[in-house]
Amino acid sequence: MAGVRIDLHTHSTVSDGTDSPAELVATAARAGLSVVALTDHDTTAGWQPAIEALPSGMRFVPGAELSCVSADAYGRRISVHLLAYLFDPDSPTIVAEQQRLRRERRARLRTMAEHMAADGLPVDPDEILGLLHPDAPAGRPHLAQALVRAGLVTTVDEAFTSYLGSGRGYYVPREDTPVAAAIDMISAAGGVTVLAHPFAVSRGPTVSAEVIADLAGRGLTGLEVDHPNHDEPTRARLRDLAKELDLVRTGSSDYHGTNKAIVIGQETTEPQEFEALIARASGTPVRVG
Repeated sequence: MAGVRIDLHTHSTVSDGTDSPAELVATAARAGLSVVALTDHDTTAGWQPAIEALPSGMRFVPGAELSCVSADAYGRRISVHLLAYLFDPDSPTIVAEQQRLRRERRARLRTMAEHMAADGLPVDPDEILGLLHPDAPAGRPHLAQALVRAGLVTTVDEAFTSYLGSGRGYYVPREDTPVAAAIDMISAAGGVTVLAHPFAVSRGPTVSAEVIADLAGRGLTGLEVDHPNHDEPTRARLRDLAKELDLVRTGSSDYHGTNKAIVIGQETTEPQEFEALIARASGTPVRVG
């Protein structure tokens, strides 16, 4: 599989990216990718338009990035993201949980936007929600984009730092899926799971190696080792941990289009690790253009 380039973590306009699903696979093709996964947050609505737009020969991995909660090394509840691949999207448990998350996300965004508008910021919750895909799980990135459009900040990152971070006055907490329950849910639907950017301390508190070992015992399939938010010592620690726990090692860009200064294919997964990952799935197959 020499020359095969694989990116297993990307986002489209169905969640918080700026490329439509069709544009995303075209972007992946131009970047020389052989395999791309679409992992929009808490939704599978982008799968079919991406599949329909697949260039000849490209392999597409249906996926999602699940918003979860876990204990950290000190027993505190922290946010973690779980990449799920090749699961049955019609699983009643998954459908119900994604519907719950979307309802809560939209209510949360409206509350935050209304608080901002009440303080005189040029933010209209109806306008923001009206721009979203019907199945999009509304979130802070959409508010951040509205602040950029209004000229209050110049970047999405600045919007989080100034207005939307957990220590800021407009932040509203959310109720995410317990990560162990998410692993069970995806496994029951024939899918596989990879813990996204597990040691990315720039994003906030992270889980410990002990927590990852517990999740591996629960059925976690892999770790996202090569990620833009991991430096080389962190990657080395994760490679060792994955080997110790017999977990698949993936590499991915976490591409969001123009919302982040990251290019698709910036990080990639080794072909043998990819094959090991898909060999453990039995839900939805990899699609080929």
